[in-house]
Amino acid sequence: MSNDKQFVKEITPQGEDFSRWYIDVIKKADLMSYSPVRGCIVFKPDGYEIWENIQRELDSKFKETGHRNAYFPLFIPESFFQKEKEHVEGFNPELPWVTEAGGEKLEERLAIRPTSETMIGHMYSEWINSYRDLPLLINQWANVVRWEKRTLPFLRTTEFLWQEGHTAHEDEQDARRETMQMLDVYRQFAEDFLAIPVIVGQKTPSEKFAGAIDTFSIEAMMKDGKAVQAGTSHYLGTNFAVAFDIKFLDRENQHQFAHTTSWGVSTRLIGALIMVHGDDRGLVLPPKVAPTQVIMIPIGPPKTRDQVIARVDELYADLKKEGVRVKVDDRADQSPGWKFNEYEMRGVPIRVELGPRDMENGQVVLVSRVSGEKKTVQQANFVEEVQNLLAEIHQQMYDKAKQFRDEHYIAVDSIDEFKTFLETKRGFALAGWCGSNACEEQVKQETGATSRNIPFTPTETKSTCLVCGDAAKHTVVFGRSY
Repeated sequence: MSNDKQFVKEITPQGEDFSRWYIDVIKKADLMSYSPVRGCIVFKPDGYEIWENIQRELDSKFKETGHRNAYFPLFIPESFFQKEKEHVEGFNPELPWVTEAGGEKLEERLAIRPTSETMIGHMYSEWINSYRDLPLLINQWANVVRWEKRTLPFLRTTEFLWQEGHTAHEDEQDARRETMQMLDVYRQFAEDFLAIPVIVGQKTPSEKFAGAIDTFSIEAMMKDGKAVQAGTSHYLGTNFAVAFDIKFLDRENQHQFAHTTSWGVSTRLIGALIMVHGDDRGLVLPPKVAPTQVIMIPIGPPKTRDQVIARVDELYADLKKEGVRVKVDDRADQSPGWKFNEYEMRGVPIRVELGPRDMENGQVVLVSRVSGEKKTVQQANFVEEVQNLLAEIHQQMYDKAKQFRDEHYIAVDSIDEFKTFLETKRGFALAGWCGSNACEEQVKQETGATSRNIPFTPTETKSTCLVCGDAAKHTVVFGRSY
């Protein structure tokens, strides 16, 4: 057992250094490696499989709502960015440029894609001619590059993976319906698939997407009290349509500019998963997204080993047949105790133990990664018991994350009260805001916190601004973020 304990000690406790804990976990769980390029990471199979499971689930939801996938170029001409002034100003500090190719200087610089509104706007101007071409509902799975000054694996990297939806509509009403529909798709996905409770609302003008009329977001709280913007949906109005001449003949045979939207989530969700659910023993992965949902470990002396493994293989086949992502670790060169710690650290939701005594009694032992509870069940009901426990684990994880958020989410009346909260505890504050940029900026300067969003359903409504004391136009969630 001494080796097992030493293995766990290689993860820094969250209470000692949360950032160090995060790095320890993603490295020990073998999710990624650092690449030779600053700010870029290599997704190892377990890390990439989490993204594949996210991608698969979201892709099915997009297609259910009528969207189709396409792919657009990685390189974007500089002139495209000049067409929408606010957009280029918002992204210019993060843009990497290609200036030479094939040994020759390019006539026009090419940006490496930070987002695709400009390229897609250009193409939509060619594809859309009539109201019959609308709505145009396109999604792209891609990589993007933003030259970040400060990086953190998964949460903020120079290159990352994401999806970006881009749609065009006849009028504002249809475009806004699309914007809110996709925001709710993200909310449902975060809560029902990732077991992450989120706060849904509208971004303040200073925090909205560059070039958007309105930006909406889902905000999640990490275990250190910081926020991660887990998804955004933007109503772009006709800004990009005007810039890229996306016109169509309407039903009265008049030219109109299309109303467009964009929306996206990224591999930042992997970082959020780790920080919302992980503990001092390592990863805790929600069953629906875990690469391995069940790990089966045969135990017992060598003389019964073959018989136990044969039964484990049969039960494995039963689970596999029902679509459960299951693996067997029957290695003889590692102790059961070492394996228990290994798979707890990797966040596998259920551990199955089967030994000679279990064989005699027709039983099997299930162990929950979340509660640590051991449950002995009949082999005859094995598959059903595993499926039920997977569902229970998801709900327990969601409830646990929501309880943590609720305990670290308070209402404040003044900036001094907010500062005291951040000094003594951690989390989000709900406060009134008069709507002025000056007051919002003062909160940022004095606390290091930003407005996360204006929640659609605040726990209470505040009447005065936390900075100036004037009447509040909005009730806003403030918090420090990644």
